Amino acid sequence: MTDRQQPIDNERTAALGVARDNATMVRKLLVVALLMFGFGWALIPIYRKICEVTGINLLTNKDPQAVARAKNTQVDTSRKVIVEFDANRQGPWRFKPHVNHMEVHPGELVHVDYDLVNLEGRPMVGQAIPSYAPLQSGPYFQKLECFCFKQQVLAAGESRKFPVVFFIDPDLPKDVNQITLSYTFFEIPGAARPEQAAVPERTNGPS
Repeated sequence: MTDRQQPIDNERTAALGVARDNATMVRKLLVVALLMFGFGWALIPIYRKICEVTGINLLTNKDPQAVARAKNTQVDTSRKVIVEFDANRQGPWRFKPHVNHMEVHPGELVHVDYDLVNLEGRPMVGQAIPSYAPLQSGPYFQKLECFCFKQQVLAAGESRKFPVVFFIDPDLPKDVNQITLSYTFFEIPGAARPEQAAVPERTNGPS
């Protein structure tokens, strides 16, 4: 081997080493990407199962008796509760309440709106999951109308306004003077269908 050949061989060896390192890194990144993609698909079912086990942030079903209770509930004007509204998102949404907080009387019927915008150039389906703080206040937060009762379909770039109509049960413990209603809005991957997004169901507020 001549003195000229040795540097060339060293450069080739170094180049092969770099190529092997790059190939290894690409394989690792592909594995990570596949794991993240799989986790994204499994996130909602996993979250639902955690909710079932822990009893926290349960997906909300509409209570058919809530309207009757609202009509028969007396408003406690001697007491005020501060209700704070929070909005979180998982996915390409813009999501926020119209107001950050309000003072309400237990038993008083309250209406608040949330804005949701699909920032993607494709239709998407999402699910809102509510949670309450303090945790003990959840059973006393009675919702008559809420976009969290079912999955919502938004077309590409669509903006929607969703009402939440609720009242605070007057039986709320006396030491609870503030409640935070927090929603997290998740995309449900693969759930959107073209025919759903073409004519999305509109929510115009309480009838």
